[in-house]
Amino acid sequence: MHAFKLTIAAMAAAIATGCGGDDSGKSANESAKPRLAIQITSTQDFPGTYGSVGAYEKVSGTISGELDPKDARNRIIQDLELAPVNARGMVEYSTDFVLLKPKNMSKASGVLRYDAPNRGNILTMPNPSSTPSDAVYMERGYVMLYAAWQGDVPKSSAERLTAKVPVAINTDGSSITGTYRTELVPSTATSTMGLPGGVFNGTMLPYAPASLDNTAPGYSLTRRINETDKRELIPTSDWKFADCTLSAPFPGIADAGKVCLKDGFDPLYLYELVYVAKDPKVMGVGLAALRDAVHFFRSTEKDSNGSPNPLAGRIKYTLGQGTSQSGNAMKTFLHLGFNQATDGSRVFDGMYAHVAARQTNVNTRFAVPGGGGGLRTDHTAFGQTAPRGLDKSYVDDISGREGGVMRRCSESNTCPKFFLGLSGTEFWQLQGSPVLTNTQGSRDITQPDNARIYYYSSTQHGGAGGESSINYAPGRNVYPAGTVVHFNDTFRALFLALEDWVTQGTEPPASQTPLLADGTLVKPGSVQFPTMQGVQWKSGTGLSAIPAFNYLARYNNYELLEFGPQYRPEDESGIASILPPRQTGRQYPILVPQVDPRTGLTIAGIHSVEALAPLGTSVEFNYVASDKIVDLSNLTGSYIPFHKTRAQRIAAGDTRVSLEELYVDQDGYVQAVSAAARSLVEKRLLLQRDAELIIEKARNSAIFD
Repeated sequence: MHAFKLTIAAMAAAIATGCGGDDSGKSANESAKPRLAIQITSTQDFPGTYGSVGAYEKVSGTISGELDPKDARNRIIQDLELAPVNARGMVEYSTDFVLLKPKNMSKASGVLRYDAPNRGNILTMPNPSSTPSDAVYMERGYVMLYAAWQGDVPKSSAERLTAKVPVAINTDGSSITGTYRTELVPSTATSTMGLPGGVFNGTMLPYAPASLDNTAPGYSLTRRINETDKRELIPTSDWKFADCTLSAPFPGIADAGKVCLKDGFDPLYLYELVYVAKDPKVMGVGLAALRDAVHFFRSTEKDSNGSPNPLAGRIKYTLGQGTSQSGNAMKTFLHLGFNQATDGSRVFDGMYAHVAARQTNVNTRFAVPGGGGGLRTDHTAFGQTAPRGLDKSYVDDISGREGGVMRRCSESNTCPKFFLGLSGTEFWQLQGSPVLTNTQGSRDITQPDNARIYYYSSTQHGGAGGESSINYAPGRNVYPAGTVVHFNDTFRALFLALEDWVTQGTEPPASQTPLLADGTLVKPGSVQFPTMQGVQWKSGTGLSAIPAFNYLARYNNYELLEFGPQYRPEDESGIASILPPRQTGRQYPILVPQVDPRTGLTIAGIHSVEALAPLGTSVEFNYVASDKIVDLSNLTGSYIPFHKTRAQRIAAGDTRVSLEELYVDQDGYVQAVSAAARSLVEKRLLLQRDAELIIEKARNSAIFD
């Protein structure tokens, strides 16, 4: 408790210093406003020079701010009323930020692009030396902003962006406690595992147990091999909150951040830990901090201390982007109403939620914003109760709830132009199809006029793409891991289309998704893959035979879950008291893209050059190589190359086309790549500069060798 008070005191001092100390000389109205102070800690030259815009610089710093808990626009934040306040009655926070800006701001285009960090990591810092086309953003005069929003990220490196949010306390000053659940998923045999646990959330700061006495009510550790298996209760005498080592074997050294198991953790098993946690962070403050940071850089001349805004007067438009977990967070930001600034204005004019099928659990007591989802792990985790549908009038007939992601912004007239991007992983692992259909999965639904949805055909969740990205470890994945088809070039072109939609009113490309109406969106059991067999791939220093493709129709189902009466599922907010959640048995149908029997590639969506001129089949999922674990390989696809000749594929019994049948020879392949690239450029789905690089790469290849 004392440590937290010191933290609040330090934050208060930072705000007071940044804002000039007391309020003398200010009007009563000014004094009542929440303060925001910016502290720049470093300014560095950014390599390169970019057309007429010239040189860029990287500006790093911290924003210290306040929230008014009485402001109606903040009231949705869970436990805000239980956050400590300063002498002004304000709740305090701080957030790290990085700006990438022209040195000469008169050359800036007026576009501020905010990219949400993913678990504190900057995923999209331009790097023209390795990815030359990244230069397009600087050549167009963008200002790039990265600012933290997630309050449980550790400062594990200088580059990681962190936010400090308050801890909620009871009105008598005592610690708040509550039920918390996590999964411990060992990759190797070990005696000890660290908290907070989880495949996706494991590197975040944990919630400490209220007591290290695991015999107290509300504490349990179970194990099972697969999600649907019966849980086996591990006796409390066999595990402790402790660190066990060779010199300190079980029961080890007491440690609130670790769990020691007497006989060790077995990687065959999935362990579920439930305990009484204490000191929940008011995690939703991070969304308000993001709102206020972007509004400051866009609209304010100076901070509360009179220090100048380095972007003052130069920003006309704001575009927000998040990838994967942070893309889910951007949807939650929009859904909970944070795209309306405290002065009523719009925060983001455009928003791109990239490979983001769900929402983020950032506004509950004991929130887990770093969590994910899967067939085996995180299967009933937070992040899947908020609406998938975008439209303000979306109706969920399974739960009986109404209102989609854009309900609140529609009411306040602050909705952005909105792009949603989906890879194949979003359909198979992350329950992506409900955004496209009614909740019964029986008809396609119309999307709002301000929204576009783009499905990146035959892709996995991320990665560089290309055959050089494929890795084959037969002991880990059944098939070579990765997809040659990727969306990196597509995303770049679409982001510029979003900019043009916002700044010029130019309509972007139409949504491209699989549909029930034309048979390109189907039940998993209806997908019809061709026979794919008799090929090899590099494994270690040699070649390994790839097993004949065996389609098992595995996917992550989507069930209506109940977390207790104090939980607000429609907003992914509140207090979860039932953990693990009650499984109702009511299922949202999951549908997936149908494939082309000639190639095994999916039919619908945006086909990149690698899909239009393929060298093999990029499958949007892979299977864990285990005869006991039933699971999809996490966020990972598969690649099965084509046979080179018709004779080879017929001899092998492979029903897909061969390279010879597709292209005849190397020149034919280059011509096919060139035609595909030109077509995508015409459709504004590929930049000319990327098309030229792709064609040059094809010319330098030798696909028949």
